[in-house]
Amino acid sequence: MPTTHPLLKFHWQTTLPEYVTAIAWSPDGQTLGVGTAAGDVVLYAIASGSATVLQAQSDRSIDTLAFSADGQFLATGGQDGSAQIWSCLTESPQLIQALREDRVWVDRLAWHPTDPELAISFGRSVQVWNVATQTQVATLDFEASSVLDLAWHPQGEHLSVAGHRAIKTWKRQAWDASPEERETSAAIEAIAWSSDGRYLAAGNHDRTLLVWEMGNPAPWQMQGFPGKVRQLAWPSDAKSNKLPLLASISAEEVIIWQKEADPNAGWAAQPLSVHMSRVVAIAFQPGSRLLASAADDGTVCLCKSAHTLIQRLQGAPGGFACLAWHPQGQYLAAGGQQGELITWAIAPRGRGFGT
Repeated sequence: MPTTHPLLKFHWQTTLPEYVTAIAWSPDGQTLGVGTAAGDVVLYAIASGSATVLQAQSDRSIDTLAFSADGQFLATGGQDGSAQIWSCLTESPQLIQALREDRVWVDRLAWHPTDPELAISFGRSVQVWNVATQTQVATLDFEASSVLDLAWHPQGEHLSVAGHRAIKTWKRQAWDASPEERETSAAIEAIAWSSDGRYLAAGNHDRTLLVWEMGNPAPWQMQGFPGKVRQLAWPSDAKSNKLPLLASISAEEVIIWQKEADPNAGWAAQPLSVHMSRVVAIAFQPGSRLLASAADDGTVCLCKSAHTLIQRLQGAPGGFACLAWHPQGQYLAAGGQQGELITWAIAPRGRGFGT
């Protein structure tokens, strides 16, 4: 049962004119960026709630949005086939670059973990740009299919690209060399590196999850999901003495996987049946194993140590669409399918619940 002492308390709310498709915090935690299905791009100041509109409604959705690691740039991608980049160095961010390809849908982009380099999916290829100099660094061809997901290795020396039945990983210092390939039995929905860079996970359309350990070509395979595995999340405490943990979502289920202590053993599963309908997003609070999950049922659930439900949040009657933790873990933001944008703050008595 949820705890009687709430971990999070309501902080702020507004409503946008359309479905909230993407949200992201600036690295300093002062700004929340939001994209919608109507094409809006808005920045909200967390201290005051004041809004800066970067892009008003259009007939094309924004589907991905992210700040660079130093917070100097914001990138968005969407249905119109373009990736747009704003400079955030001034009080009023300025559009400095718009990259466009015909007949594609830009729904994946990923910033390098430390440098102003941006990887963008354009159909069957990925373009890597140095945004500070506005120069293209590389074009990576996937060839076999459209690019379905992107993930930088946490140390930034590799970029992994997922598509139909394969993950290709390029070395950043040797873009022209042949990539390392990992094969799968189906199209890949999502990939994610663990925060220490030791493991690479892939959620697949054939209801399987694969996890590779760095240096080992043979993956662990997890099965028995109720549907395709649509999103993955690793906690950021990989350097602790805790066993590795991976969260996944499939249909109405959140499934937690924990590595067995025996190095030769696999991963044990624990379903979290805390939602009544399709789960749309999961995220760990930075520095802890407090897991937030959002669903079509209009709830956000908080699970301590990724296994015990301690709080259930509401506020989007038509269902939630996305969520994101503040980089210092002080707030949780969630976007709704009817334009709701809500933030909750850690309650003073709630500190310590997320370990």
